[in-house]
Amino acid sequence: MSDGKSHTPDSLRWPALKSEQHLWASRFNSDDLTRAQRDRVRQPYSSAIVPQIAKLSIELPGDLATEIDEATQLLTRFDAEVGPGGLPFASILVRTESASSSEIENLTSGARAIAEAELGERETGNAAQIVRNVRTMESALALADNIDGESIIAMQTALLGSVAPSFTGQWRDEQVWIGGDSLSPHLADFVPPHHNRVPEAMDDVVAFIGRVDLPVLAQVAIAHAQFETIHPFPDGNGRTGRAIVQAMLRQGRVTTNIAVPVSAGLLHDVRDYYNALTAYRRGELRPIITAFTRAASYAVVNGRQLVRDIGKIETDWEDKMRGLRSDAAARRVSVLAIAHPVLNSDLVIRELSVAPPTAFRALDALVERGVLQAANSQRRNRIWLAEPVLNALDDFAARAGRRQVGS
Repeated sequence: MSDGKSHTPDSLRWPALKSEQHLWASRFNSDDLTRAQRDRVRQPYSSAIVPQIAKLSIELPGDLATEIDEATQLLTRFDAEVGPGGLPFASILVRTESASSSEIENLTSGARAIAEAELGERETGNAAQIVRNVRTMESALALADNIDGESIIAMQTALLGSVAPSFTGQWRDEQVWIGGDSLSPHLADFVPPHHNRVPEAMDDVVAFIGRVDLPVLAQVAIAHAQFETIHPFPDGNGRTGRAIVQAMLRQGRVTTNIAVPVSAGLLHDVRDYYNALTAYRRGELRPIITAFTRAASYAVVNGRQLVRDIGKIETDWEDKMRGLRSDAAARRVSVLAIAHPVLNSDLVIRELSVAPPTAFRALDALVERGVLQAANSQRRNRIWLAEPVLNALDDFAARAGRRQVGS
């Protein structure tokens, strides 16, 4: 890498963050603060200045280049094998990727709760937030051919527009910080750039994303670390940043069919992921690139197990549906249940374009054959569960490290 500093190639040095000081305008009445707090907020605080990276050259050491190449091949092969298949793995995997990305932010939920939230049976809690992250991932993939400031803002709007519209539609216009307390940024673990610097910094990272001379997975890792360091929004930066990862993999043609669950790989060692982001801010590239190559490899391992589990379920269901006509509505509902393991009659009617009596007959037939189980939602509405699929999704989450808690 050529950045004007002397270093060994293996160290993969990168321009470290600089800092600047600002006066803090407290929103709190000084009479409500302790003497120590009043003294603290009167002092200047330091915020980061990110380097311009759009035109920096990168020379990867041979061992890291090999790791990147092998991980990229794993992603591409998995995408090619799974994406065009008959089962709806694209929708399954975008949901698992969204759930894992949300878990990194300590938003956890079981597969049933997430599927119920998709149906509108849950409008609050973690599951509803995860479903909004699904929309962010879908938006990112749809905008992958043109990743610019406007499309990134659209991704974050898909996440928060329905619940916190005042946080969306533009880059942040206030100082944010990570850690510390809500009083001021003085005790924070990290203070991103002052909001006046965000537009220029985001123009630079967008230009970096647009480069075509870098190995895609390395480019993804660097762009992600730079985005998270800039922290351009008041909220939703982590989930939006990991949605951009999927958009960049699609833009770089590493994937063309599915959202490979890279966040599940990052979730497998969250501490390593956060340490790598910290190292990036010190001027070290290797940790963040390594974190992403390992995450990609683990994502494929975990994803392949999920594909095998779903395949076994499909085979078992075929045995249970023996004797049904190949064009029977029940068979079509069983395919729908792979992508939507919690169903209601409205979903079946809408997705399969069938009349209500046909939908109910198909659902009843699958219950009789042990494919689906009838149940009630939290709102006491009638729903149907594909329990083996829900179990497979929860098993995927457990392997990734996502805690199973109610929401």
